[in-house]
Amino acid sequence: GGRRLVIVESPAKAKTIKGYLGPGYIVEASVGHIRDLPNGAAEVPEKYTGEVRRLGVDVDRDFQPIYVVNADKRAQVKKLKDLLKESDELFLATDEDREGEAIAWHLQEVLKPKIPVKRMVFHEITKDAIRQAVANPRELNQKLVDAQETRRILDRLYGYEVSPVLWKKVMPRLSAGRVQSVATRLVVERERERMAFRSAEYWDLTGTFSPTSDFTPAGGPPSGRAGDASDPSSLVARLQSVDGRRIAQGRDFDSLGQLKSANTLHLDEVNARALAAALENTRFAVRSVESKPYRRSPYAPFRTTTLQQEASRKLGYGAKATMQIAQKLYENGYITYMRTDSTTLSDTAVAAARAQVTQLYGADYLPPQPRTYAGKVKNAQEAHEAIRPSGDRFRTPAETGLTGDQFKLYELIWKRTVASQMKDATGNSVTVKIGGTASDGRDAEFSASGKTITFHGFLKAYVEGADDPNAELDDRERRLPQVNEGDALTAEEITVDGHATKPPARYT
Repeated sequence: GGRRLVIVESPAKAKTIKGYLGPGYIVEASVGHIRDLPNGAAEVPEKYTGEVRRLGVDVDRDFQPIYVVNADKRAQVKKLKDLLKESDELFLATDEDREGEAIAWHLQEVLKPKIPVKRMVFHEITKDAIRQAVANPRELNQKLVDAQETRRILDRLYGYEVSPVLWKKVMPRLSAGRVQSVATRLVVERERERMAFRSAEYWDLTGTFSPTSDFTPAGGPPSGRAGDASDPSSLVARLQSVDGRRIAQGRDFDSLGQLKSANTLHLDEVNARALAAALENTRFAVRSVESKPYRRSPYAPFRTTTLQQEASRKLGYGAKATMQIAQKLYENGYITYMRTDSTTLSDTAVAAARAQVTQLYGADYLPPQPRTYAGKVKNAQEAHEAIRPSGDRFRTPAETGLTGDQFKLYELIWKRTVASQMKDATGNSVTVKIGGTASDGRDAEFSASGKTITFHGFLKAYVEGADDPNAELDDRERRLPQVNEGDALTAEEITVDGHATKPPARYT
């Protein structure tokens, strides 16, 4: 019995949770941090003087921080204190990470509750997760609180001590920080590399070859295999070597534009054009056809950084925008908590993903055993899970009723999660070597590579929702005409292309 007060960070999160807890609970938001280090001497209580007043940290007393309730949070704190008077139990339900733990600790310190206090944690906002969290509360984790406090104090000391030096030496209003100063250094080092960089120009040849049509006996092409209508009729191959020396590509030059190894042949425009002319009437033949099995496994489910990278690559979102959209999806119960270093999925999530694979694509696409992904990140806050759709049954993107950016990000997360529990894509990769002698006696060898996918596996999930999934899957293949060793080929065209090496890119 009795009334229970549950405090979370945001009103949106409060609203979703309220729906799952029912009557005996009051759910209220702290609206972020309620107190912090002072934002200037005016906020510091009178008893503190000198350095301590300036920094908000007593460096001589074991780096003791001074905390003040932010002016704009006083009304909210009063509201929480009033609600507390009418409650029999307090649940601190802030996010399950350093930041969330610190907010819970500050709430406890400021509200000074006289009733039992419980820390309630969950990493998805679903009915089951919330009810389990209420039934299994834990104590405040002081180590996480200390870790957050240490970061906050370091931020303050670094910023307040280093920034004024920058104002004097470089220009006013600059700021330094525990994270941004290191990032600035990386940016500067990259820029210096770019300034020192010298571009190298290199040329290469590309040939378009087709089986020589002098004889096509009844029964199909000369390769002795009945042609497949979907096979292309010609082969595009790049010049690989001349007299056994490999043709230089971009990766063969150092940052000063010099060749790293003397064994490669650097073609300039004049040489490249002369060679192309010398190959005009050459008779070419297939020297080798090498086929290897091709296998590709799905990626691990998303963690914060990989989600930001993919959302940038596929959707063009910046890191900040991605996190804001993800936060809304989390608070409204669509995905698990979006700040995580982990790629693991709970048993429930694996079961949900596997059920969805069977239902949407059939049992053929399901590996016999669930796939597990070890977390590669050191010191990951392991209690967390990867970012995935929430619940014990995943909603397909269409079932969510989401629109716009939220729909797109949910779809990205859903595809990645479901694909992570599907079979590998398999097929063949083929390399065809084509050779001939130029009119000046030099030996030229071209190479073409192709890939056919015989079983699409997890790729099937990624094209789900495309207008024509099969056409989309075929785009991932590079088919070559069927040729065999010894087949005669004619060069329909040999083109010459110039390239220049590029400096290392700026960070995004």
